Formats: sequence, C-alpha cells, structure tokens
Amino acid sequence: MSNFGYYIACLIVLIIGVFIVKKVVSCMIRAVVGLVVVAILAYVYFMYLR
Repeated sequence: MSNFGYYIACLIVLIIGVFIVKKVVSCMIRAVVGLVVVAILAYVYFMYLR
C-alpha cells in the first residue's frame, strides 16, 4: 500500500509541475513576442520615420 501512496504523490507532483511549466513558458513566449514587436517598431521608426 505504501507504493500506491508513492505513485499518487508522484502523479500529483507531475501535474503541478506541468501547470507551473505551462505558466512560465507562456509568459516567456509573450515576453519574446513583445521584444520582437518592440524591435520591429524601433527598426521601422529609425529607418523610415526619422
């Protein structure tokens, strides 16, 4: 029965880990996309509008 509790604990930790990774990765993707957009806007400003 102790092995069953160990497997349940591992499953819970795995599920929590997946949720944490999803939150961190989505935040990082948003940050990278934001930086790319800012870089493109800066390029357009300096090349055409200045």
